[in-house]
Amino acid sequence: MGYSTGNSSQEHDNAGWGSLGPIVAVKITVIALLIWWFFRQEIDSMVYRWADPSWSHGFLIPLFSLYFIHQRKHDILALKPQPNYLGLVLLIACFVFYVLDVVHFQIAFFQLLTLIPTIAAVVLFLGGWKLLKYTWLPITYLVFAFPLPDRLYKSITIPMRMWAAQVATVLLNLVRGLEASVSGVVIDVTYKGVRLEPSMDVAEACSGMRLLMAFVALGVAMAYLHYRPIWQRLVLLASTVPVAILCNIVRVTVTGFIYVLWDPKYAQGVYHDTLGLLMLPLAFGLYGVLAWFMSNLFVEQTARAADAVIRRSDSTGLIANRLDTHE
Repeated sequence: MGYSTGNSSQEHDNAGWGSLGPIVAVKITVIALLIWWFFRQEIDSMVYRWADPSWSHGFLIPLFSLYFIHQRKHDILALKPQPNYLGLVLLIACFVFYVLDVVHFQIAFFQLLTLIPTIAAVVLFLGGWKLLKYTWLPITYLVFAFPLPDRLYKSITIPMRMWAAQVATVLLNLVRGLEASVSGVVIDVTYKGVRLEPSMDVAEACSGMRLLMAFVALGVAMAYLHYRPIWQRLVLLASTVPVAILCNIVRVTVTGFIYVLWDPKYAQGVYHDTLGLLMLPLAFGLYGVLAWFMSNLFVEQTARAADAVIRRSDSTGLIANRLDTHE
C-alpha cells in the first residue's frame, strides 16, 4: 500500500488523491467496508439518532474529518508507508474489548466508542506512526458525531436548563410590574398583577446542549485549521463552552420577554426554533471577537521589536560604511 508516486517535491505538490492508483483505492474501500460491517449496528443506530435536532450536526462531522485529511494531502501522499505491528496488536485488543462489552459489560456507548481506536489501529498497522501523525485528529474528531448516552445527556442538560432559568428569572424581574420566580426549570410569571398561564418551562430543547455540542465541534475545527500559537488555540477551544452557555441564556431570556411582553405564540413553535438558530451567529460573533482580540494582543509589541531590529541593522550598516570610508 503506497502513497508516493513521484520523486520530486514538485510532483508531490501537484499530486492529487487520484495518484494513489486503483489498487490502493480498492484496498482502502475494502478496509472501510470491513470496519463498517463489524460496527454496522452501532453506525446505523448512530445515524438514526442524527435525525434528532440535538444531534443533527453529526452528518457534518465525517465531512469535516475528510476535509482535515485533505488539508494534509501533500504530506500523506509523500509518505512511504511503514507498517507497524503494534497496530495489529491494538486492533486485536479492540476486537476483544468489543466482544467483552457485548457479552459482559453490555454498554452500548462503549461499543460505538471502540470504533475510534479501531480505525487508529488500522492506520498504524498499515501506514505506521507517520501516517497516524497526520490522521489522528480527523479520526478522533469523529467522536463529536457520537450521541451521548441518555443518562449522561440528561445529567448535563438539567443543570444547564436550571442555570438558564435562574438567570432569565433575575433579568425578568428587572422589568417594572413583572414578578418572576423559578422552581427547578419552571418559571412562574406575574405581570401587572395577573399570573400568566401556563408557566414557562425551560424544555430540554432549550438546554443549549444542541448549540454546545455543535459549537465545541466547530471550535476544534477552527482551532485546528487556523494557524495560531498553541496557547491561543487552547483558549479558543476552552471558550466554546462558556460562549455556548451564554448564548443559550440569552435565548431563554429573550424567549421570556417575548412570552410576557409580546405574545406567547411567538415564544414557541417555529418562532422558538428560529430564535435558537439566531444564537449560532451570535456565538460565532463572540468567538470571532475573542479570536480577533488575541490575534491583535501582541501586535504592537511585535512591531516595535521588529522595528528595533531593523533600526539596529541600519545602524550597524551605517557604522560599517563609515569605517570603510575612513580606511
